[in-house]
Amino acid sequence: MTVKSSLAAQAWPKAERGLDNPGINRASIRHLVREFYATIRQNDRLGPIFAREIPGDWEPHLEKMTDFWRSIILRTGDYHGRPVPAHLKLTDVTEADFDIWMDVFRKTVAGLFAPDTAMVFVDRAERIATSLKLAMFFRLDRAQTPAGAAPDPAVPPEVQR
Repeated sequence: MTVKSSLAAQAWPKAERGLDNPGINRASIRHLVREFYATIRQNDRLGPIFAREIPGDWEPHLEKMTDFWRSIILRTGDYHGRPVPAHLKLTDVTEADFDIWMDVFRKTVAGLFAPDTAMVFVDRAERIATSLKLAMFFRLDRAQTPAGAAPDPAVPPEVQR
């Protein structure tokens, strides 16, 4: 192994294995998804957003989310969607909405699974939320320019957007 390949191996996280728990299967994840979205649909802030995006039959979305969570937790490879583009088009979603989402998710998994299993779900959900927030809200110009500061004339306008 060369120094370069050794450094590369350290830089990339090791692939996570699926949760090895016989009680976590399609049925339990399907139940989680349905419980979670039943609560979300009743939430004053998130319910209307979801109702607008999924105005009719919820079953296809629930099955897609079951496949998503099976892929995340059990590493099944069932999910083949693209979550970032789907979330980027939600222009009225705020960063604070992810806090609501996580609060509901934490409570849902805590009510369904043993603490160690719930912790795995929450850890992965937090990483997903962070990734989506970065994709939706992080911009270099916002990260580098204090709020209200004038644009830097040395930076091309197309980069400042």
